[in-house]
Amino acid sequence: MAGVSRSSIIETNFRAAIEALRGDERAKPSPDDRVRAGSSLTFRRALEIFTSQLYSRYLDLCARELKNTSQSFYTIGSSGHEANAAVAAVTQNSDLALLHYRSGAFYLQRGFDHFGRIPLDDVLLGLVASKEEPIAGGRHKVFGRRELNIPPQTSTIASHLPRAVGCALMLDRRGRRGRFFDAPKDAIVICSFGDASLNHHSAVGAINTALWAAHQNLPVPLLLVCEDNGLGISVPTPEGWIATQYHRRPELRYRHADGRDLAETYDVAREAVELTRRTRRPVFLHLTTVRLLGHAGSDVEQSYRSAEEIAASESADPLVASARLLIESGFLSADDALAFDARVREHVFQRARWATERPKLTTADEVIAPLAPLDDSALASELSTPRDPEARRRFWGARLPEDDRPRHLARLVNYALGDLLANEPRALIFGEDVAKKGGVYNVTQGLLERAGAGRVFNTLLDEENILGLALGAGLLGYLPVPEIQYLAYLHNAIDQLRGEACSQQFFSQGQYSNPMIVRIASYAYQRGFGGHFHNENAVASLRDIPGLLIASPSRGEDAVGMLRTCTALAKRCGRVIAFLEPIALYMTRDLHDEGDGLWSDAYPGPDFSVPLGRARVYGDGTDITILSFANGLYMSLRVTEKLRRDAGIDARVVDLRWLNPLPLEDLLAEANATGRVLIVDETRRSGGVSEAIVTALVDAGYGGTIERICSLDSYIPLGAAANLVLVSEARIAERIEAIVGRGSRRAALV
Repeated sequence: MAGVSRSSIIETNFRAAIEALRGDERAKPSPDDRVRAGSSLTFRRALEIFTSQLYSRYLDLCARELKNTSQSFYTIGSSGHEANAAVAAVTQNSDLALLHYRSGAFYLQRGFDHFGRIPLDDVLLGLVASKEEPIAGGRHKVFGRRELNIPPQTSTIASHLPRAVGCALMLDRRGRRGRFFDAPKDAIVICSFGDASLNHHSAVGAINTALWAAHQNLPVPLLLVCEDNGLGISVPTPEGWIATQYHRRPELRYRHADGRDLAETYDVAREAVELTRRTRRPVFLHLTTVRLLGHAGSDVEQSYRSAEEIAASESADPLVASARLLIESGFLSADDALAFDARVREHVFQRARWATERPKLTTADEVIAPLAPLDDSALASELSTPRDPEARRRFWGARLPEDDRPRHLARLVNYALGDLLANEPRALIFGEDVAKKGGVYNVTQGLLERAGAGRVFNTLLDEENILGLALGAGLLGYLPVPEIQYLAYLHNAIDQLRGEACSQQFFSQGQYSNPMIVRIASYAYQRGFGGHFHNENAVASLRDIPGLLIASPSRGEDAVGMLRTCTALAKRCGRVIAFLEPIALYMTRDLHDEGDGLWSDAYPGPDFSVPLGRARVYGDGTDITILSFANGLYMSLRVTEKLRRDAGIDARVVDLRWLNPLPLEDLLAEANATGRVLIVDETRRSGGVSEAIVTALVDAGYGGTIERICSLDSYIPLGAAANLVLVSEARIAERIEAIVGRGSRRAALV
């Protein structure tokens, strides 16, 4: 059997099974009759669902044939999973659906119910990567369409589950802050996935989050649909594993149906949907399915499954079972079914020929157009709109933030967040410990009391699902500002930014977005406290995410202005922003001497903003240009002032402020002003920010001296040993004196 294509065998077996059903004429039942006693499924509805199932099957077969001629680029199909069409048939179009990549029949059925036709071309255009495909525009083959309330999901595992839980948690909050998502009050969220994906931490954590919320009587109207075919590519799911894990979970209603039985699937799915809709609690719908045609076109399942196992799966073909239900009842004759099968096949392959001729993406600009939208006019309009003084008075009372004395970074961020809550009814601030405690560093202190628990609230300790909640909130029209307690903790959840948040606009051509500002307590220099989990200086994983903006303020005034700009970018352009706040500078008030107050700022007001991608320059010295950010900027200012007094070295110090996009125009101008550049980079030498700065300057034609000083490629230890691997003021001073002392402006990459 090795290497034998099963496509033609499955197709032949289907027709043979129908042929075998020829028999005595039966009285044809009425279309509105039930298909069997006790079932709510009518023959009319059964035929519609069977139509979606049949189209889904031929789309899979067509994809394989197109792949053989190099005209299709995606062959993971839905064959054997066609039961999900029955799930779609009992839901409403207003129910948000985040679909598994084998939920093709669900997509077709929902399209049929909404448009009155099978959305065949949508899928075909995706298979051939045509830019006319309505959701991703040829960037990936996904199931998604705005009119059907199906956001595109590209997950090959279960990374879409945290978003689904986030959507469900936010769905019923609409009454508190107005309607941000146009759906009826009884709308639910549907999320489908495979049995193997349930073992992934993103699934385990997401379901735990849903049950954690339900345990506290919070509404979680989420229907979890497990399409269980018993295989994760070649790895079998242990028999009974899914039922054992989810049948008797507290707070979770469990329902099972044999996905090879159309009537049973329809009835059980209908009960599960109604239960979710009525109780507003999570329901687990477990569908037994089979996997036909292997995992994908490139998967030779004969290499790990026996002929008997493959034949057993094919003998349980749900399409045969659906046809048998309609034929044995007399609603369809075998001849009718065969003729219908032939028409569907011809229709699919005829439209496939049309799809292969449709235009493709042909330029890089076309490909990346939806990746990082930036509407300058919308941004300018948002930033120029004055804040509502009455809303601010109601929030703050008689004493406004600008009436306070100059304060440190943490306090000014607090004021900026308060103004955000006061002026943006869609804004939500959440994370571990952010509510009553006010965060580990008191940055959100007092915001709960002023804004209320509906807008400032705690989450469970799970960064992946904190971001999942933000993904769901953003999708439903909120402006989420989640907090990640430490930069090191973000690494547990980085794919929620890379694979889910920043990819959403790319794979939906901007039809869906995930606006959010992720506040992250970042960097090191906490005087040896905490070790590497609380002192993290690695940002390479963030800088590697396409479309992610990275803000890194060093002082309070800049943080306020940058947060205002980030809010506008999220609100008007749907952007995802990582807002890195240097922990060691949170409470810093002084710069050079105790009591000088030079690192304290007056609150600049809620209308103050810092332009995206622009640096801040300290001084106009001509001896050397220091490029830095965060703690490196603070140390550089201290060092250059001392060198000015003691050695007569006149430096200018540039605060990048933005790590993506880098402020290249400013960096180049300030580098050219002296011809000597030292980059002070507190992140690591490999993968640190300085690598990007050096490359950017060289690419832009800068020809002067470039040197860099970085932290070592090391985790950060406890105590004084931390200073051995981090950039220090002594090392900065030594390098500046060496560069200036040489007197040369030659190019020298160090």
